[in-house]
Amino acid sequence: MQSSSEQSQNYPTEVQQLAKFVVQADSAVMSLEAKDELKKRLLDSIGVGIGALEGEPIQYLRTHIEDFGGNPLSTMIGGGKTSPDRAALYNGALTRYLDFMDSYLAKGETCHQSDNLGAVLAAGEYADLDGKGLLTAMAVAYQVQGRLCDEAPVRAKGFDHTVQGAYASAAGVAKALGFDADKTANAIAISGTCNNALRVTRTGALSHWKGLAYPNTGFIGTHAAFLAMRGITGPEAVFEGNKGFKEAIAGDFTIDWAQEDLENVSKSIIKKYNAEIHSQSSIEGALELQAAHGFSAEQIEKIEIDIFDVAYHIIGGGEEGDKTIIRTKEEADHSLQYMVGVALLDGNVLPAQYDPERILKDDIQDLLQRFVVRPKQAYTDRFPQEVCTDLTVYLKDGTQFAITKTDYEGFNTRPMSWETVISKFNGLTEPFTSQAVRTRIIEAIKDIESVTVRELMQILSNLQG
Repeated sequence: MQSSSEQSQNYPTEVQQLAKFVVQADSAVMSLEAKDELKKRLLDSIGVGIGALEGEPIQYLRTHIEDFGGNPLSTMIGGGKTSPDRAALYNGALTRYLDFMDSYLAKGETCHQSDNLGAVLAAGEYADLDGKGLLTAMAVAYQVQGRLCDEAPVRAKGFDHTVQGAYASAAGVAKALGFDADKTANAIAISGTCNNALRVTRTGALSHWKGLAYPNTGFIGTHAAFLAMRGITGPEAVFEGNKGFKEAIAGDFTIDWAQEDLENVSKSIIKKYNAEIHSQSSIEGALELQAAHGFSAEQIEKIEIDIFDVAYHIIGGGEEGDKTIIRTKEEADHSLQYMVGVALLDGNVLPAQYDPERILKDDIQDLLQRFVVRPKQAYTDRFPQEVCTDLTVYLKDGTQFAITKTDYEGFNTRPMSWETVISKFNGLTEPFTSQAVRTRIIEAIKDIESVTVRELMQILSNLQG
């Protein structure tokens, strides 16, 4: 009788097929466009992370890590070292907290593939990975998470998008650590089987956990990979097995990993505004309408927004709860009404728009009550290829203005330029860095193939140097 390992060699399980894809992946075969877009996202994510250094839950995490300690093998952005899994948690929290990182839109799921950066950096520093290897590991994480969101959405079943990320984070870390196929499969299986998070994180009254759920996934994915490195095995039928991912959560789906490439990053989106991804076209439209007609928020009687159903349900007051009761940052950055309203009041949506004092001011709290948000089936049918929105502003004197948007600057149909990415990076990082450090970071990312992860993390450890 054959052993289970012999059987799996004859009949590769789905996680083993995924592991083979991870092991064989090489950024050298990426298109120049995809590689360039990935570098933009690395710089964008690092900028968002530095901009979050003073965030309240970030301070809690820093205290937590300092209290518990950890072998100083991986660098925390802004200084200090800890164990790789805790560095993955901390740096992942930085890049996630502001909710200003890139996003990926699938028909039934939305995720943030740059959430994997903290874990891949921690593992890459541990393994003394070069810049080419960093690009490859991140491209793997983008591909795995994006394709699982495409083919195996879980939101409608009550699970969070971090579920697919459990497979992506472990895959990226395994690649960064240079695992063979067996260890890669075990890392992915361990992480995937123990990381099935609930969507309640993003419904109703929102908490700090909205911004920490994926950093925790990266923490566990990194931990799982190091367990696999030691020889610990995971369930080899995690996808297709009895009570596995397909049967218990996602339903049946097919991805032929032998046919996958590393181009998925080009389908992701860089945020123009510090706002939930589905709001971006509405915010741009509102500001364009205001610039064209010169009205002030005080003149507004009512604002109507017709939008695709995902946006309506997640940020517009649909199935995930009332979005006009706003008290915290976590609630504000998942309220279409707040984000569009504060844009019209302040002229932009940046981290300052989520200061507690700003959120509770009478002007925005009053404007919140003057929105009507509706789902529009025609726009639902065009999502995710387009992010359509109709925005109509009614003034108190009876005048009305309307605009229709199908995308925005940063969407995959209108890619963000290096100049805009660098401007966003500089704006977020200036309060925390010297000009010399900002220049070094930009140059390092643009020429990442010539820089090791350890060298990059050395720059990120001394932001005033």
